[in-house]
Amino acid sequence: MDYIKSVQTIKWRALKEKRVKKSDGEIVPFYAYKITLVLDALTNRDDIKDQVRARIFSRVTQSPKTISSLEIRKWFTGTLISIGEAKLANQYDEYRAADVKNWLEAINPQKKLGQLFNGKETVVHENANKDSKIFSTRRDLTAGMVGKSLGLTMMPQTVAKAHLRGDIHYHDLDYSPLTSMTNCCLIDFKNMLANGFKIGNADVEPPKSIQTATAQMSQIIANVASSQYGGCSSDRTDEVLAPYAALNYRKHLAEAKDWVTPDKRIAFAKEKTKKDIYDAMQGLEYEVNTLFSSNGQTPFTTVGFGLGTSWIEKEIQKAILNVRIKGLGKQHRTAIFPKLIFTLKRGLNLKKTDPNYDVKELAVECATKRMYPDILMYDKIVEITGNFKCPMGCRSFLQGWKDENGKEVNSGRMNLGVITINLPRIAIESKGDKAVFWEIMDDRIHLAKRALMSRLNRCKQAKPENAPILYENGAFGKRLKKTDSVDELFKNNRSTISLGYIGLYEVGTEFYGPRWEHNREAHDFTVLIVKYLHDYCAKWEKQYGYHFSVYSTPAESLTDTFCEDDIKRFGRIPDITSKDYYTNSFHYDVRKNPTPFEKLAFEEAYPKYASGGFIHYCEYPNLKQNPAALEAVWDWAYNHVGYLGTNASIDHCFKCGFDGDFKPTAKGFECPNCGNRDPQTCDVVKRTCGYLGNPMIRPMVHGRHKEIASRVKNMRLGEMSNDKK
Repeated sequence: MDYIKSVQTIKWRALKEKRVKKSDGEIVPFYAYKITLVLDALTNRDDIKDQVRARIFSRVTQSPKTISSLEIRKWFTGTLISIGEAKLANQYDEYRAADVKNWLEAINPQKKLGQLFNGKETVVHENANKDSKIFSTRRDLTAGMVGKSLGLTMMPQTVAKAHLRGDIHYHDLDYSPLTSMTNCCLIDFKNMLANGFKIGNADVEPPKSIQTATAQMSQIIANVASSQYGGCSSDRTDEVLAPYAALNYRKHLAEAKDWVTPDKRIAFAKEKTKKDIYDAMQGLEYEVNTLFSSNGQTPFTTVGFGLGTSWIEKEIQKAILNVRIKGLGKQHRTAIFPKLIFTLKRGLNLKKTDPNYDVKELAVECATKRMYPDILMYDKIVEITGNFKCPMGCRSFLQGWKDENGKEVNSGRMNLGVITINLPRIAIESKGDKAVFWEIMDDRIHLAKRALMSRLNRCKQAKPENAPILYENGAFGKRLKKTDSVDELFKNNRSTISLGYIGLYEVGTEFYGPRWEHNREAHDFTVLIVKYLHDYCAKWEKQYGYHFSVYSTPAESLTDTFCEDDIKRFGRIPDITSKDYYTNSFHYDVRKNPTPFEKLAFEEAYPKYASGGFIHYCEYPNLKQNPAALEAVWDWAYNHVGYLGTNASIDHCFKCGFDGDFKPTAKGFECPNCGNRDPQTCDVVKRTCGYLGNPMIRPMVHGRHKEIASRVKNMRLGEMSNDKK
């Protein structure tokens, strides 16, 4: 790794060869930067810092190869006292005592429950897909508080304390490691529907119609969502459901023999089948939006479609889009789930001469009115991830993989969890010194690796009977026996486990200033950071036989949590912590207004190294009267990015009829025309991260609200009339 050679100078080589034995027995390298961080927290006097560093480093270099962390702490306080700084030594002891107190409070379930019952915002609003007023959600949140406190004691203490400090984030701590749940998956609907499955006491037979097939899909979704903590996806939904719609068609053809003249029988059967398809897809939409999983939330469901070529597959594609355009209920509200993902493919639906271009036109219309569908660019997804498939839930992508028979497999695979690194903190702590930045990065990545291995090993402790729908009834692609090891579905790179990151924008700002987007050196530096993560993941994959992937973390509540932690530690730093949020993954600063083409051109280099999870999106004004503008972006993006979302102004006030973008205020969103903020008489839909949310019904944490309120449109309408293809 040539880019960290600057760290390996003669000055530091002797120190880096030393090892430190932590209190829990873990052996780690000695990182000199940690001494500096503690000194920076105690004093601003450089002379004191220099004296302490010199003496500590001298003792370290003269000591045996392995030193205990307790010894180093004793040297630290002893050195302060010896140079006449007993007051600073006492402050350090007080800091250590506070650290112990924080740890004891964090692992105390009663303390965590108090945060919930006292209505702490970051607890009750951490997930915009959970309505904390609902009993089932409250029950899940209550269990989650206990899970978080006990879970901290079940992982390496260095990992737990790094999570509490905000150096890294152990995602979904309310579910794992207390339980051995997995994260998100592509459900193997094709085999489950074809071969039947069991839920509870019922053996479910293969469906005989598309209506029954979608009803069974909703049952599967509810059970899968209750057996894991992340999203679940249906890949190639139009192709999976087509055989069952064909059963409807054959039935209607048979009926036509008794009632319809021969020349009209095919037309009759097709019309009846189209109606069945529409009803089935509408039923699925309503089922998903009225379901609650056992963890108290609407199942995070994604429906991928668009590659089917038969007339039935095409009708399913159109039905999915038309159902979404119509909206839910009497008020025709925008459905939040399922998340829709439509695939563009050259030769199929991209150009006007392609056979399915009319479906693309309908997808454009749907996106201008409902924000979904998000778009997958077939060729780019293959290039970035190794083959084609839709993401699991929000943005987590599987990599191309073949089983022992050489068969390509996507559906039935899963992600085991995510650990995210706080990149802005590393940049702040490095104080503009890239050598120090890479040294801290190295430390945090090894912390994250230990967390990932802890999570992986915990998932492997599950038994098939813990989640029958996943392991015994086919959702995970194989039907294991009760005595089988679940590791059969994880090892040999079949599953993924993800190293996440947040805040590349803030890192660039720390080193190059707030307008670094057009600085090639700055851009290359941030790409290099993602490559650095990727290189470590590739190394671990070879070492352990599991696929470690780099994940561009959506950071719904984490965008708030990491920033809040760093405000407490470093204060309000302009353009970094002062915003009250950190920028998701690799995204362009939301406060700026590049064109969609400029934004996507800036972002397109990152997914190559973060193929385990990514999405791009652009902000638009009301596009309902200008669908051609959105299509121009899609067409240009086809050769540049793999996964693209539409953030359009689709809020609606049922009182005054306003249609557009509601005004963000400190108390939420309000109609700019009449001031309405009643969730019963308005429909406000914003992209939370990789999915949509209604903040009037399910509020978001402060940082996410601030980030949404700060978003500037990436579209200057006059420029969109240009041909960008």
